Amino acid sequence: MLFDRHQRPLQDLRISVTDRCNFRCTYCMPLDQYDWIARAQILSYEEIDRLVGIFAPLGVRKLRITGGEPLLRKDLEELVGMLAAIDGIEDLCLTTNGSLLAETAEALQRAGLNRVTVSIDSFDRATFARIAQRDRVASVFAGIAAAKEAGLAPIKLNTVVERGVNDHEILDLLDYAIEQGFEIRFIEYMDVGNVNQWTSDKLLSKREILERIAVRHDFQPLRGRGSAPSQRYRLSGGQGTFGVIASVTEPFCGACTRARLTADGRLVTCLFSTYGHDLKSMLRSGASDAELRARIKSIWTGRTDRYSEQRLAAISSTDGYDPEAVHKLEMISLGG
Repeated sequence: MLFDRHQRPLQDLRISVTDRCNFRCTYCMPLDQYDWIARAQILSYEEIDRLVGIFAPLGVRKLRITGGEPLLRKDLEELVGMLAAIDGIEDLCLTTNGSLLAETAEALQRAGLNRVTVSIDSFDRATFARIAQRDRVASVFAGIAAAKEAGLAPIKLNTVVERGVNDHEILDLLDYAIEQGFEIRFIEYMDVGNVNQWTSDKLLSKREILERIAVRHDFQPLRGRGSAPSQRYRLSGGQGTFGVIASVTEPFCGACTRARLTADGRLVTCLFSTYGHDLKSMLRSGASDAELRARIKSIWTGRTDRYSEQRLAAISSTDGYDPEAVHKLEMISLGG
């Protein structure tokens, strides 16, 4: 197992298979300030499979397939089948906006996908369209239903909460998750990338999210968070659990075990990284597995990232925090 300079092990790998997306969510994706990755530069399934085969013996046990919208990648079940067969991989998950799940859930499950996480930020058609820039909320809920029917469990839902946009729907979204037997995670609005026009005015903190939930529900925190990004809570009366991801107000950098592989083959060591380490060039220039392994080891053992902790310190300082002061990779290329 590999450890970085803060003694954090490498255990989770998030794999972006495309930077394309059929939504244009305002908190994630720039509308016209992003240079799309040329298709020839995107890793093939065979290249991804080879890299994961190198990552697994180094300690990676959990894989998450992401995008962009990963279901836009043709025949994704083929990649799922490859990754599911790699020794040492214990959990294979997909994060999706859900709009294409109705057509693909069964094939993905047969190929070896364990579970899905679906982003859903609103029930309301107009609010959903305002956030996603697409009028597709019905297709998302159809996709969630198809995933449940296919046995992709547990299903988790992600909701990015923005003050004045969808914060009034927290209780309704939680009640939907309870009714369906899902776990929902409410995510603080983050300054990922450079062009989502992040402002603290739209940030609803973890404390405020919990206060909203407490109006209707009793709950208790669960212990044993480990490296998970969310603090989880158990609802009273056996109603289930929910989580809050508080990257802004309660950073969890100290327990982060996640690496990211971009669609064009860059290894990224933090969601808020300014750059990625090029593995694709090594792959395509004939590097051996041993050489790739040595490069990955060098990158991870030199890792010092703790951006969210530094951001909180800046926010709390007299100088304040400027989200545009540091150039960061865009969320659409990282996969969350």
